[in-house]
Amino acid sequence: MSEKNKLKILIAGGAIRDLLLGNKPKDLDYLIAAGSVEEFRAAFPEARPVGKSYEIFYLKGLEFSFPRVSGNNTEKTIDLDLKARDFTANCLALGEDGELYAHPRALEDIQNRVLRPSFPDTFKKDPLRVFRAAAFVARFPEFTAHTELIVEMKRCAASGWLADIAPDRIGVELRKALNGPKPGNFLRLLIEGNCLEPWFTEFSGAAEIPAGPPQYHDKSVAGHTAEIMDKVAGNALTCWMAMCHDLGKVQTPKDILPSHYGHDKSGTVPAKKLGSRLMLPVKFIRAGETTALLHMKAGNYKELRPGTKVDLLMKLYVTGLLDNMIGLCHADRGKNVLESARADLAEILKVSLPAHERNLGKESGEKLRNMRAMRIKSFNSTNEH
Repeated sequence: MSEKNKLKILIAGGAIRDLLLGNKPKDLDYLIAAGSVEEFRAAFPEARPVGKSYEIFYLKGLEFSFPRVSGNNTEKTIDLDLKARDFTANCLALGEDGELYAHPRALEDIQNRVLRPSFPDTFKKDPLRVFRAAAFVARFPEFTAHTELIVEMKRCAASGWLADIAPDRIGVELRKALNGPKPGNFLRLLIEGNCLEPWFTEFSGAAEIPAGPPQYHDKSVAGHTAEIMDKVAGNALTCWMAMCHDLGKVQTPKDILPSHYGHDKSGTVPAKKLGSRLMLPVKFIRAGETTALLHMKAGNYKELRPGTKVDLLMKLYVTGLLDNMIGLCHADRGKNVLESARADLAEILKVSLPAHERNLGKESGEKLRNMRAMRIKSFNSTNEH
């Protein structure tokens, strides 16, 4: 009998959920329900071990895991393993013969589009699952959080279990959410479950702070932020920028609410702290800072002086964020306030200094800025007529 014949390998987890939802599975994970580690390694010598708390192997980009819990026979092992997974909707496995294995509540919860913990201590077992839940409802907005999920999230937060998670793993879950069709749900669920601290502390209290005077805003800072994240869904970087754009409003002194004077400048530090804490790519961290600082100017683009337009456009050009900012401001203001920005940028990039005025340091920079400002002024004047 070959080593492979001693193994019983099932497709497990999210791939089966996706099939039942009528979606194409994105990731295939496998459960080795029968057979030993030695037998698996003999059958697949190229497999690479990566697990810590239980045996997990990577093979040709696929994940193969041994059961989290073992029973006295294969059927019992499968049953125990599924019940030890994170959420009922993920507690599924499919055998080679087409036999479906499921958590007792999995099929009902999938049918009802409910996200429920598979067992009460799911977050105690792995607190990262809090952020997986938040990413889940961003990726599958048709699912609603079951009351049990919210209760267990609050217990997890109150017990201090979130403190010791590896930050880069939280960043991975956030980026999954930012790629989802309703990324604002990530923030909404963390707020509902009291799970902002200690990783998303910059949003603490944001659900109670008005986003602005009633004539301009009818939501809290958190509610407005989540709404804009949803409006720019489809571009992860723009969603992150939306998440960061009003962080300065959380810092606003209570005595000047509901106004938020200077929130653009005060938002740069929390945006940088949040991105850095979660170990996001440098491009994301800088985009968050830039957005917090410049989104008000960008939103008022038409009223800016030509020189200020030049400064704004060149900053967005060199950072590669112009298109992202256009999308963000359109969502934030409800209209395309940057409709002429691309044309203006194209015009100023045509401007260059004469050879004899180059390489003069600050003087050259000021002359080039003035020439570009004159170009924008002339270009806009021509277009208005």
